[in-house]
Amino acid sequence: MAEAHQAVAFQFTITPEGIDLQLSHQALRQVYLSGVRSWKKRLSRLKNNFITGVYPASPSSWLFVVIAILATMYTRSDPSMGLIAKIQEHLPVSQSLSPQCQTVVSAVLFSTLLWLSLIFTMRLCLKQLLSYHRWMFEQHGKLSNTTKIWVALVRIFSGRKPLLYSYQGSLPNLPVPAIKDTVKRYLESVLPLMSASEFERMKSLARDFESGLGNRLQWYLKLKALWAANYVSDWWEEYIYLRSRGPIMVNSNYYGMDFLYVTPTPIQAARAGNTLHALLLYRRKLNREEIKPWLLRSSVPCCSYQFERMFDTCRIPGEITDTVQHWQNSDYLAIYHRGRYFRLWMYNAGRLLSPREIEYQIQRILDDPSPPSAGEEKLGALTAGDRVPWAQARKQFFNSGINKRSLDCIEKAAFFVTLDDDEQGMMGNDPDGSLDRYAKSLLHGKCYDRWFDKSFSVVIYKNGKTGLNAEHSWADAPVVAHLWEYVLATDSFQLGYNEEGHCKGDINPNLPKPQRLSWDIPQECQEQISESLEVAKALADDVDFHVFPFRDFGKWQIKKFRLSPDAFIQMALQLAYYRDKGMFCLTYEASMTRLFREGRTETVRSCTSESCAFVKALESGEFSQVLCYFERLFRQACDKHQHLYRLAMTGAGIDRHLFCLYVVSKYLGVESPFLKEVLSEPWRLSTSQTPFQNVELFDLVNHPEYISCGGGFGPVADDGYGVAYIILGENMINFHVSCKHSCAQTDSHKFGAQIRRALLDLLALFCPDQNEPTIAGNPQTKKDL
Repeated sequence: MAEAHQAVAFQFTITPEGIDLQLSHQALRQVYLSGVRSWKKRLSRLKNNFITGVYPASPSSWLFVVIAILATMYTRSDPSMGLIAKIQEHLPVSQSLSPQCQTVVSAVLFSTLLWLSLIFTMRLCLKQLLSYHRWMFEQHGKLSNTTKIWVALVRIFSGRKPLLYSYQGSLPNLPVPAIKDTVKRYLESVLPLMSASEFERMKSLARDFESGLGNRLQWYLKLKALWAANYVSDWWEEYIYLRSRGPIMVNSNYYGMDFLYVTPTPIQAARAGNTLHALLLYRRKLNREEIKPWLLRSSVPCCSYQFERMFDTCRIPGEITDTVQHWQNSDYLAIYHRGRYFRLWMYNAGRLLSPREIEYQIQRILDDPSPPSAGEEKLGALTAGDRVPWAQARKQFFNSGINKRSLDCIEKAAFFVTLDDDEQGMMGNDPDGSLDRYAKSLLHGKCYDRWFDKSFSVVIYKNGKTGLNAEHSWADAPVVAHLWEYVLATDSFQLGYNEEGHCKGDINPNLPKPQRLSWDIPQECQEQISESLEVAKALADDVDFHVFPFRDFGKWQIKKFRLSPDAFIQMALQLAYYRDKGMFCLTYEASMTRLFREGRTETVRSCTSESCAFVKALESGEFSQVLCYFERLFRQACDKHQHLYRLAMTGAGIDRHLFCLYVVSKYLGVESPFLKEVLSEPWRLSTSQTPFQNVELFDLVNHPEYISCGGGFGPVADDGYGVAYIILGENMINFHVSCKHSCAQTDSHKFGAQIRRALLDLLALFCPDQNEPTIAGNPQTKKDL
């Protein structure tokens, strides 16, 4: 499409002799090839929609049913029990067909109806089977006979070779929990966090809500659950993300990092070539639905809805609420470099540019000496500041002319790319500090060199390091992590580089140059850009970040103790927070609900009575030879955490149900003291595990250095911590800790040291001879801190 936009297909001039028509065959050829590519994509999408629509059956099964019905008819039996004859009587073309043809047509129609009925029945059966979740509460290797039969039936009804969206029609809807169950679990979760008088007061509010207003609100939720695919997701997206009027930078967006120890090439343009090519290869697989659906325990499918808006998507600011707009298959990228914006066409002659060609085009942008126009350099700050000023500026200054065309180019691009002049990554002279700066750079950059509204922005640094910043409203981190793992693996293990560090392949020197976007930004708009930048910089400067890899032990060691690695880490976080603050707090851990259609997340309240009892016992100073006492308390705390995690995954969580009840109360205009107090409670410890999904793409045994550092997010509460972690391989856990400098009671480095100490202390419970114990105030540990 690049030449179709930048070349003139034909010219004509009027002369005394008539009209002189000049055709450009090269330009017409580009238009033709681009059209062919577009129609191929449409046909592929149509084919996939049909295959997904008849799943778990296959299109070929229709032919099998037709042949089977016709064969039985020729044996003088009627499998339709007279229905074929009834169809034959009402055929509208019966006058023009012979009796034999009428019989065949009627049999084909009956076979088609039978086939569709079988598909509907299989889907209904699969949907009912996927509503069974008792398997999740059973131990690995100790499944009940009921669960074993269930697994066999799921595999039978699941069909073969599913596409990415094949299971969508068979996934169950998210159930609405009973009011009494949610209230009971809520009270249980706040019991260790409240005094006796506070708890009695909250119990009274909860009891009044359960017996009164709660039942009325519950009926509205049940009504919504009958017709909506998911009674939570649309309200969650709108009220938690899109209606937020504060900056999304730091507060909502999150980031993902490059390899921790490896930089495949130090050449910025070359790294961009492979990375951008890999991203578009992933989009091709996504459009063709060639990405395998995520299956738990190799049998249970998860919702793939969030993949739909990964590319060609942008958040559009509004004065009351933002919107998420998605376009179809943009052929170009929007690129930022040294204050200038460019459009880079990624297809030529109907094909995707090779990595070497992309490198060539990126180098052209890097070598472009033109300065930014007035107001252009820091334009992106509008997306980093408050939403209302951005919405007003967009409406006033970007509603027509070249500004609208250039803004449309950015918003409709496949994704956004920043060519950063800084060098980031783990530096040898300051490994700890360099990782902290790397995290802050990906989270907010200079506050104007990212387009925070795009579904994701890729950052390519001067020394070849990469990373991305993702907008949160359209999807959650595991979906973006799946994309990023594919890109990192494809870049290093499939595409690769030559000996000089350049991308492999040849260059087409006739590629059109990247197009510089034009702007006409008035002084009034420039003033608004400066105001937004001031707001964004104050927010960015306040973020305190600490990223550190924990290498003392990992998943392998934890599983030897028959413990969940996630529960182990969560208990370490509880111990670390108690040591840091001398108290417990409401703790948020994100859990997915993608076992249900359009499921997103649920909250696991990791601070429980069991975890508090363990931490208090451990910190009581009564450390003695009886380690089995602490081990028993610790296992009880881990078991409780696992139980809560499973409840959250199976639709029996607390917080999304209470959130939706609160939304209904606002629609009805009624106040609930109970819901108001619950929804105002701060999450001073917000945690999330980034799952490592594409394990088959990485060879961590032979290439252990090719591991990502994971990603992180900003603090949720002004006086709290945000902790993201990723379990890599068997012997490594990476942590990303954030807080705010403005809170004197928080310090990311201090809390990171507490996490490390807590992990080693928990290991000492099970391996007392492996390390010197540091439990309950060991003087050596205190000195290290």
